[in-house]
Amino acid sequence: MRSDLTPWTVRGAGIAAGIALVVGLIALAVAAGGVLILLFVAILLASALEPIVGLIRDRLPLGRGATILVVYATFFVTVLGLAFIVVPAAIAQGEHVVAGLPAFFDAARSWASTLRPHALATSVKALIDSVASVTHQAPPGPTQVVEVGAAVAEAAVTLATLLTIVFFWLVEHAQLQRYLLSFVPADGRAGARDAWNEIETRLGLWVRGQLTLMASMGVATGIAYTVLGVPGALLLGLIAALTEAIPIVGPLLGAIPAVLVATTVSPELALIVAGVYIVLQLIEGSVLVPLVMRNTVGISPLLVLLSVLVGAAVGGFIGALLAVPIAASAEIVLARLQARDTPVAQDPSAVETPDEAEREGYEQSLPDAGERVPAS
Repeated sequence: MRSDLTPWTVRGAGIAAGIALVVGLIALAVAAGGVLILLFVAILLASALEPIVGLIRDRLPLGRGATILVVYATFFVTVLGLAFIVVPAAIAQGEHVVAGLPAFFDAARSWASTLRPHALATSVKALIDSVASVTHQAPPGPTQVVEVGAAVAEAAVTLATLLTIVFFWLVEHAQLQRYLLSFVPADGRAGARDAWNEIETRLGLWVRGQLTLMASMGVATGIAYTVLGVPGALLLGLIAALTEAIPIVGPLLGAIPAVLVATTVSPELALIVAGVYIVLQLIEGSVLVPLVMRNTVGISPLLVLLSVLVGAAVGGFIGALLAVPIAASAEIVLARLQARDTPVAQDPSAVETPDEAEREGYEQSLPDAGERVPAS
């Protein structure tokens, strides 16, 4: 029997089915965005813990499962210790700072009334009233208490789910890698495995480096604020540590609360706090970052900035926090896809001292029209 389907019809149906599949996968990824973010965070943590597992196995006669349990239990106890010791103390300090804000705003209004001309005094007092209205909160009602309780319960469930995924990722990592690589053509499995391992290594280095910098800045700022007598030093140090994870703008975000709280004591203390924070950032940028973050992410500052901006626009704080490791992973994949036997020649106009020989070599290195540069 003769078929009425032409090759073009079959090809068109295949293209339509492929497009429908891609659209369906994109819709599924958007609907499960929260789950994918949770999975990516779990992979980040597992990548950071994996070298520790290998290090312990090299020194102790333990199997992989027992070693994972030891590392995981230590990590779990550390997280719980921070959650139940540091966080409540920081919250108590925050409540103490908030309780002292009304007196500070009254003093600020009195000071603003002495300014001249009168229009300046009115503008400053209006600004103070706006800030005071934002910081003033009425006692929570029953509905707000229920909402806070639900949020706490959801956060606890999310944390438990995250730690569970981390554990199973560490236990089943080798089997999962072999299973997923079985879908890759045989001649590309070695390259895919290398890219996978390189991404996990890079992510693990980034997480460990970030945690080291966060802990260093949190301890340093907490000690400095305590010595200077800044109210809520522990809370401000915790804020500085958390904002340190955000590239580029994180240090500025961490300094703003400390300066504002110091202003409630005196303008002089606010200037001292700002100066101390600048000194700490200089020390971090010139000493800690080169030592800790060397060869971790490996992408240019421009891509870091763009990835943070895009991540913040798409996912807010969480998006900005995860933008750099996602960009680093994508950069590794793209670098392997565009790897060439013949490198692309550099434009001599971008070099500081171009000469005719460089220009001639550049022009000779360009492929002829229609010629294709071979790719590995």
